[in-house]
Amino acid sequence: MSKDVKRHLQLNASLPNGSKKRLRKSKSLKQEGLEHTQILKEENQPPPPPKVESVPAQVRAPEYDVEEAQNVVFKPNPGPQTSFLSSSEREVLYGGAAGGGKSYAMLADPLHGLGDPNFSGLLVRHTTEELRELIQKSQELYPRAVPGIKWSERKSQWTSPQGGRLWMSYLDKDTDVTRYQGQAFNWIGFDELTQWTSPYAWDYMRSRLRSAHASDLGLYMRATTNPGGNGHAWVKKMFIDPSTANIPFWATNIETSETITFPKGHSKEGKPLFKRRFIPASLFDNPYLSDAGDYEAMLLSLPEHQRKQLLEGNWDINEGAAFPEFDRKIHIVEQFEIPDSWAKFRACDYGYGSYTGVLWFAVAPDEQVIVYREMYVSKVTASDLADLILDAEARDGTMRYGVLDSSLWHNRGDTGPSLAEQMNMKGCRWRPSDRSRGSRVAGKNEIHRRLKVDDFTEKPQLVFMDNCTNTIAQIPSIPLDKKNPEDVDTHAEDHLYDALRYGIMTRPRSSIWDYNPAKQRTGFQASDPSFGY
Repeated sequence: MSKDVKRHLQLNASLPNGSKKRLRKSKSLKQEGLEHTQILKEENQPPPPPKVESVPAQVRAPEYDVEEAQNVVFKPNPGPQTSFLSSSEREVLYGGAAGGGKSYAMLADPLHGLGDPNFSGLLVRHTTEELRELIQKSQELYPRAVPGIKWSERKSQWTSPQGGRLWMSYLDKDTDVTRYQGQAFNWIGFDELTQWTSPYAWDYMRSRLRSAHASDLGLYMRATTNPGGNGHAWVKKMFIDPSTANIPFWATNIETSETITFPKGHSKEGKPLFKRRFIPASLFDNPYLSDAGDYEAMLLSLPEHQRKQLLEGNWDINEGAAFPEFDRKIHIVEQFEIPDSWAKFRACDYGYGSYTGVLWFAVAPDEQVIVYREMYVSKVTASDLADLILDAEARDGTMRYGVLDSSLWHNRGDTGPSLAEQMNMKGCRWRPSDRSRGSRVAGKNEIHRRLKVDDFTEKPQLVFMDNCTNTIAQIPSIPLDKKNPEDVDTHAEDHLYDALRYGIMTRPRSSIWDYNPAKQRTGFQASDPSFGY
């Protein structure tokens, strides 16, 4: 195991020789509740040697004589809090529900490096008022965890006896990042990340993550937050959508969802740059708050969307979301092979300059509609899109029909056939979407109806396979139109939503495709079997 990983895992050491005093809870600590902090009495027996392969049980003063008796200052809760303090990924987000012990975990994490004279860390909040609260908590914890550590009010800086430094500052506006030009840090933490409206500050500060001693100390960016806030959407795209919780993943571009790799011409061309990880936590991971029940009762009293965010840690719910009934546990299914007998069709919302969204649907015998594939691309011509679609459908068997934004049939005059006609000529067949008056609202209502869990079957009539990651991210996040709450906000990212609406508005049913006129006793033969479908 590398030296930096060992240091990151072994956060514990004892107090200096001769320190025999017991720590007691101060009045201020008692008033604060210390949420997830545990103050323990000194033990007479020395602790067993720490095991590198296990997560540390306590945070103690770094780099002191391990032969001395324990004096535990902070004991991480088992589970998410311990996982966060031992994680080795470059960028980690810790949070979800309220009460999971995020702030103390964030304060404890840089303790792994403060005992090294080369350590340089930065912990930021969005505003100075919020920063004061964090500084106050650090003043309760750090002097007990690192004997001899000094706080400079003028520099807003902690300095350990060994020389390790941790600054605590704020980043209110994007322009505030210029204060850190030319500086380098081993560790950077953002407390309550969704308070930043855009990823600009996070991305810029990543460029400050560098050190000549990185091989010994490692380079880490850490963040905590709850769902909601101005930055909910971009944080969700960066940490939540790309992977299952607790599973490390290669960092992706939040606009394209593609893995970020070394550029062309680099010695490591094409290789992924670094890993990210999301570690969820909830009130029930923190016995110091959950056991009493008072905080849970307060969260239960909140409005539905806030309750789902803060108590359940639900990232698919945002204030003003158009589809609050969407639930990952209910509406997402694992991939499976679609039987040949099931009806299949597709729908598309085309855009060259922005994005094109294509969805593939299958209708089960019980009339449940499964979205089993997606395509989300930009700057692709209609002709090239047709080729991409036909390649994707090569093993799908019969595609009953395709429905396309009706505006693509508009006459292009002397420039040639319409975009829809270009695709039809390639063999990628379409019919126009319903754009009649009231169709947008009707389509939204039909999606609501299908997302609702049926009381009899205990299943919804619309589900998504887990490979449709962009759709799963967009549908629960799309907001209502503030001027017309019966419709979604058309200025939001809605291409896959529109494709979903086009498809659902065709009223797909399994039983329709079971009808074969040729087998009827009357001998009736339909001249155009596709008419009306």
